[in-house]
Amino acid sequence: MRKLKLIWDFYGPDASKIAKHHEIHLKEYLALENSNITITGFENITDSHAIAFLVVEEAAMRPLRDALKPHRGQVYSN
Repeated sequence: MRKLKLIWDFYGPDASKIAKHHEIHLKEYLALENSNITITGFENITDSHAIAFLVVEEAAMRPLRDALKPHRGQVYSN
């Protein structure tokens, strides 16, 4: 099964802190929904661009996408 990485982009001097905090909210949401999703994270792309993300199987993507409104997505490869 193909996996997708749902991504939220944050820009500005506080992008890293915001992305890290957003990951906390993603984990809280997954816990409330009793989800079996275990891959979440945040990454600094540049000094002023960071992302928060979660990885989901393609078949389960639509409800998460509609509920959480990620900015973009891409095929996940580990």
